[in-house]
Amino acid sequence: MPIVVLRDGENPEGLIARFRSAVARSGVLKDFKDKRFFRSKGQRLRLALQRAARRRRRRGIV
Repeated sequence: MPIVVLRDGENPEGLIARFRSAVARSGVLKDFKDKRFFRSKGQRLRLALQRAARRRRRRGIV
């Protein structure tokens, strides 16, 4: 879990924005969403291969 400390003169909205970006960078929500439903080892492998192919296409590597 990311930890964010209030800086001097920082407003609460800025603190919340920094916390949200820290959570997004750490991958906590992604892990939670991935573990929400049971997936077999084969399904996880297929999804990982699909995600890798999608990344390669987006980067233009093909």
